[in-house]
Amino acid sequence: MAYHLNLCVLLILIFSGWCSASPQYYSKTCPRALSIISAAVYGAVAKESRMGASLLRLHFHDCFVTGCDASILLDDDEASSFTGEKSAGPNANSLRGFEVIDAIKTKLETACPGVVSCADILAVAARDSVAALGGPTWTVQLGRRDSTTASFSSANTDLASPLMNLDELISLFSKKGFTAKEMVALSGAHTTGQARCLLFRNRIYNETNIDSTFAKSIQSDCPSSGGGDNLSPLDDGSAVIFDNSYFKNLEGNKGLLHSDQQLFNGGSTDSQVTTYSDNPITFKADFADAMLKMGNMSLLTGTAGQIRTNCRKVN
Repeated sequence: MAYHLNLCVLLILIFSGWCSASPQYYSKTCPRALSIISAAVYGAVAKESRMGASLLRLHFHDCFVTGCDASILLDDDEASSFTGEKSAGPNANSLRGFEVIDAIKTKLETACPGVVSCADILAVAARDSVAALGGPTWTVQLGRRDSTTASFSSANTDLASPLMNLDELISLFSKKGFTAKEMVALSGAHTTGQARCLLFRNRIYNETNIDSTFAKSIQSDCPSSGGGDNLSPLDDGSAVIFDNSYFKNLEGNKGLLHSDQQLFNGGSTDSQVTTYSDNPITFKADFADAMLKMGNMSLLTGTAGQIRTNCRKVN
C-alpha cells in the first residue's frame, strides 16, 4: 500500500490528475451522474440537432484554454472587474449551449449537491453529443475540478482561427501536445455544426481552391456584404450526422472554412484526409482517442479548484 501511494504521488507530479481521475469517480458519490447528463444531452440534441455540435465545441474551447477546467462557463462580473473567456474573439456571439449545461448542473445539484464538477459535465456532454449524432463513444476519465478564474487573453491566442494556414494549425495543436494526425482527427468535429458567413465570406468569393458550384450555392446564403451572422453547414454532405463526409468534402475542395481546406491543399496532411475519407471506422476510432487525450489536458484534481454550485460563477 505504501508503495502504491508513493508511486501515485510520483505520477501526480509527472501526469497531473492521473491517479485521481477515473471513469468510476462518481460511482458512489453520485451514481446517477452519467445517466442524468446523457438523458439531458440526448433530449437537447433531439430538440435541436445543432446543439450536439455546440456542446462538443464548448468542451474544445474549454480545454484549449488553461485546460479542461470549465473556465469557459464563467460569466463576466463587472462588480469584481472579472472578465471571462466568453467575450474573447473566438467565443463572442459564437459559443452556445450554456443553458443546456445549466440545466444539467441544476439536476445534478438536486441529485447530489456539490459533487459533480462543471468540467466533468462538459467532458461527458461532448462525448454524449457525438454519440447522439451517430459518432463514436469513449470512456471519459472523471474527477476534474472547476477553475476559480479564466483567461481572456489565452482565449484570444490559444484557439484555432478559421483563417489559419496548415503550418499555423499544426503549430497551435503541437503546443497543446497534439500531433498533426490528431489535429486532422479533431478537425473532423466539423462534420457537424454550422458557421457564420463572416467567417467564410472571403473563401467563397476570393479563394481559388474551392469548387465553383459549391461556392455559388453558399453565396446565396452569404452575400458579399451584410448577412454576417447567416449560417451555413460546415459539412455540405451530411450537415447533422457525425460521419466522415467532412473529409470527402475536402477532397472535392468543398471545405467551408479556409482552415478546413488547408488540411487538403497539397500539404503534409493530405494523406491523412484521404485515409479518413476512405475509412470511416479509422476516423471514428482516431477521433475518440484524440478526444480522450484532449479531455485530460491540465486537469485540476484533488484539492485544486472547486466544485462550482453554479457553473457561471465561482462559489
